[in-house]
Amino acid sequence: MRSTERPSQRLSVALACAEGDWPYDDWPAPDDPYVGRVVRLSPPFRVPGGVDVLVVHCEDPVAVLRGLDAGGVPVIFVSPRRDTEAVVEAFRSGAGYLAESDYCAQMLSSAVVAATVGHTYLSPSACAALRDGVRRMPTSVAVGAGDAVERLRSLLSPRERQVMELLSTGLGAQEIGLRLRLSEKTVRNNLSNIYAKLDARGSTDAVLRWLGATPSTPVLRT
Repeated sequence: MRSTERPSQRLSVALACAEGDWPYDDWPAPDDPYVGRVVRLSPPFRVPGGVDVLVVHCEDPVAVLRGLDAGGVPVIFVSPRRDTEAVVEAFRSGAGYLAESDYCAQMLSSAVVAATVGHTYLSPSACAALRDGVRRMPTSVAVGAGDAVERLRSLLSPRERQVMELLSTGLGAQEIGLRLRLSEKTVRNNLSNIYAKLDARGSTDAVLRWLGATPSTPVLRT
């Protein structure tokens, strides 16, 4: 879920590269309005104090997740993998996910900002992978899950459903407001009401419930 709010001061990011060096030497730019300090980590990737977000570049996010201890720091994965398994596992852990060649430097900076305010940023193909996994659930599971999802969605007002549909495609409060011609404050009030109605801990949990991909629901993985 994306957010483009500007932090009061530029953020500190730790970069962990599981295979080789960080491939995006042009990020962050010296005049990046969001990211000020970058700390490059070496294995075993211990996150130092004072870091706001951990960005992990790796071939296999699922394997990295098993041994990753970010110490409570929000995580964003950058990976060439675009399959449902990788995206779902990262998303369920609360990590953002950017598929390589599916984003620009500005989007990466936006993802960092989003992570600091509790939003989970997915690049377009990552959103598509998550939705595809839900659509391709076995019929017997999908029918039961579909009924539960419809009951859950019925708790929301028409406007709240619009907000959730946009939230689940990776948009943040500011962008949702622009799409629906609402103030950002109104969107955030809607989101607060949605989280309460869905009994969700935040945007990640809400989107999983909205899509029918909660941890207890099996998702077909490619």
